[in-house]
Order: sequence, then structure tokens, then C-alpha cells
Amino acid sequence: MRSYVLLIAFSFTVSYLLTPMVRSAGARFILTQQVRERDMHSDPVVKFGGLAMIAAILGGIGLASQLDFFSGVFSNPNYILGIIGALLVVIILGLADDLRDLKWYWKFAGQLLIGAIIAQSGIVIKALPVGTWSIDSWLMQYLVTMGLVVLSMNAINFSDGLDGLAAGLTAIGAVTFFLYSYVLATHVSAEDYANLAALLCAVLLGACLGFLPHNFNPANIFMGETGVLALGLVLSVSTVLVTGDVQGLEAHRFRNVPAYMPMALPLVIIFFPALDLLLSVVRRLSKRSSPFKPDSLHIHHRMLAQGHSVRKSVLLLYLWALLVAAGVVLIAFIPLHLMIPLYALLLVGAGMLTWWPIVSRRYASLTERMKRR
Repeated sequence: MRSYVLLIAFSFTVSYLLTPMVRSAGARFILTQQVRERDMHSDPVVKFGGLAMIAAILGGIGLASQLDFFSGVFSNPNYILGIIGALLVVIILGLADDLRDLKWYWKFAGQLLIGAIIAQSGIVIKALPVGTWSIDSWLMQYLVTMGLVVLSMNAINFSDGLDGLAAGLTAIGAVTFFLYSYVLATHVSAEDYANLAALLCAVLLGACLGFLPHNFNPANIFMGETGVLALGLVLSVSTVLVTGDVQGLEAHRFRNVPAYMPMALPLVIIFFPALDLLLSVVRRLSKRSSPFKPDSLHIHHRMLAQGHSVRKSVLLLYLWALLVAAGVVLIAFIPLHLMIPLYALLLVGAGMLTWWPIVSRRYASLTERMKRR
């Protein structure tokens, strides 16, 4: 665990220190930048913060390569080279979009390329943690893997609408999946439990936490397309690395570890971004417009319309993400007869906090009408 803590601290430091430098260097590019109607800020803001986060992720991977604890992780260089290659494409695609506002089909083509690079490196979904269900066709392995990568990147992208939201949700997902991967690795092998999925989540967590102080409301820098693509990429790769190795005897062990959480956990990580993505696509297709066309009707926009401030909206979404992730994790450790009432109580509390502005307005309106009578 000490090695992982070191990686988290290192990537945090790199991200925290590099972000102001990126902001200063990027200030020259916002002079002609226009504030869009759906934006939550009134003045142009530098949106190249993803570069600092990617540097922190790559720096963390580089540090891990020098630690004996992770020697087994780097025994197959194809995985690492594939991740690095995909991140380089993310930088090119993200910067091009942030500077030129690419058409949706160019962005989608770039995302498919990123997914293909990951699959070509050997990081593919070969099995699902449901019994011994395996995917034998190499073509299906490639397509499913590419689909998950593209889904994750767009899910995180759709959540990047309020200061600190995408970075915070990703940090919650990263710490949840890190704990899951770490416990899984210790049960599969007590001698060598270094794990590439846990490593990636550790450096991702540090990168997000280091960026958040600069990005939380009021943000002085945004992560931009480069950042959201990188976050979605690393999360999806971590998911594939775990599910892709679950075969044969490992699948049997996987089903019996105390921290077993089926394939729900990877979905939990991007639950709210993915839900927002689904609702957005349905909403836009129903209007016969492109599913990639931006609008201001996302979940976070609706919370602002209810009367929450930007900070409170973000914190409430953090709370919901924590509840969803914790629910999947804790069910492995707490008996159901205790878990269900406790979780129900927490959900009621979160619901009251979320919808309180609406309830209070309706109560005030009802009170006013009663007074008039």
C-alpha cells in the first residue's frame, strides 16, 4: 500500500504544481475566445488543464516503473506503450478541439482511434466477472473494448459542466476502483499483488486531487477536452484490465473474494455521467439533432435551475456518486439486514438535500395561499 500512496502523492504534487504553469502559458489563447451560451462562467477561462493531469499520470507511471514493487506490472511493455500512445492521441485530439472546436464526427473518429490503440496493445475484454462468461472472438473483444473506451470518455465529457464536477466524480470513481482492484489483487496473489489497474487509479486519483484546488468554484482553469478524454480513457482501461484477466481459475477466485462486486462497479464509476449521456442522447435525437450537439439541459444544469448554487450542486453530485459507489462496495462487507435500512436512510437524506429548494418553495407558496384565505 505504501507504494500506491507514494504514487498518489507524487501525481498530486505534479498536477498541483503544473496546473498554474499551464494556466499562465495558456492565457494567450483565450484572448479571442468566446463565452458560449451554455457556459457557467462569464469570462473566458484557460481550458488546457488536462495537460497538467496527463503529465501527472505519465509521471506517476514513470515513477512506478522505477519501483521494485511494480516490476511485474512492467513485464509486458505493450500495455504501457499502448496507454502512452493513446494519451498522446488524446493530447492531439483534445488540443485541436479546444483550439478549433472540431466537428463531432472528427472527435468520434479520434475516440475510435484511441480505443483501437488500447485494444491493439492487448488490453481487451476477454471475460466478464459473471461466472466464467468469456468473449472468444478477437473481433468482439476489440469492438467491446473500443465501445467501453468511447463510452467512458463521452460520459466524463458530458459531466464536465460545472467547476470541479468532472475531476471530483472521477476522483470518487478512481478511489473506489482502486480499493476494489487492490483488494482483488491481494486475494488473487498474496506474494505479488502489484496491479496495473490499481496503479492507474492511484495516479489518476492524485492527478484529479491536484487539479481540483484550481478547478473548484470559482475555477481559474478548466481541464478542457484533453482532460476529460484522459480521465475517461484511464478509467476505462482500468476496468478492462480487471475484467480482461478473469478467466479459468482466476474467475473462480474472483467469485470468492470478500470484495467481489460484479461488473456493476465499473458502471458505478461513471454512473451519473453515463446516465446524463444517455438522457442527453435521447433528448437530442428526439429533437432530430446530433447526439453530440451541446446544450444546457444536463443534470447539473437542472440542479442550478432548482435553486442550488454551483458549489452546492457539485457537492450534491459528489454525495450521490459516493452513495452509489459506497453502496456497491459496502454490500460485500455489511450484512444485508443492516445494509438495506442504513442505505435507505442515506438515500432519503441525500434526496431531501437535493430537492429541498423545490420543497421549500412549494411550502412557502402553500403557506402564502393559506394566509390569503
